[in-house]
Amino acid sequence: MLKARIVLRDSPVADSTAGWAWYRETHVARLERDVKRAALLVSPLFQAMKPLELDEILKFASERRYRRGQMILQRGDDGSSMMAVLRGRVRISFFSGEGKEVTLNVVNPGEIFGEMALLDGQPRSADATAIEETLLLVVERGQFMRFLRQNDDLYLRLLAVLCERLRQTSMALEDLALFDLPVRLARVLLKLAEDYGRPDSGGTRIDLKLSQRDLSNLVASTRESVNKQLRQWRESGAVNIEAGFIVLRQPAELKRLTDAR
Repeated sequence: MLKARIVLRDSPVADSTAGWAWYRETHVARLERDVKRAALLVSPLFQAMKPLELDEILKFASERRYRRGQMILQRGDDGSSMMAVLRGRVRISFFSGEGKEVTLNVVNPGEIFGEMALLDGQPRSADATAIEETLLLVVERGQFMRFLRQNDDLYLRLLAVLCERLRQTSMALEDLALFDLPVRLARVLLKLAEDYGRPDSGGTRIDLKLSQRDLSNLVASTRESVNKQLRQWRESGAVNIEAGFIVLRQPAELKRLTDAR
């Protein structure tokens, strides 16, 4: 008894090498689009957009490659674009008055930076450097603004996003005004562990080297005060510092500290 075999026209089992190549290219293109769309959706700015609007933005976005250690942008540069990290990592930093580099953030694959420049075009507030070989998705402000002018409804949605960010900033300032240093530092360490933590034999290691000066800038305190607090937590067994990396040995203790306020 003969059995019929049905082969779809756009299936990889189509009858030729060309068919396989067509399927592979189409599949890869779809995956690349999904990765880029997912990177944009990390930002609340793009979460306010519809799928078709995101696809329109991807049409005029471009890719740029940077070598390890290469400067991507400098503080004071024109705010002419937003960037999403597709591969690699980017350090966001600035130099203090004493000439020391202060790390503000490390941008990982699937995350973005510089998105507010799309709206205000203001000069860059920090430096950005490729930590390793890096591939970025770049959206230029000029093209984005032309797209925005054609979509009145999107204006209102982005306004709501900006209002929410302003509200979050106000809450962050409230934290600085109302909470003492142990609570602020505990919150920062728990957030860093959430974003950059990985399991370690002694607890959760924050896989990001931050100096005590970096931490003091993040919690609006002095390096000496941060050093004193970290020393107290090391003595109690809540945290440890191994080869320059902070390890949360008892994150529940830090969590109880933040929950109690």
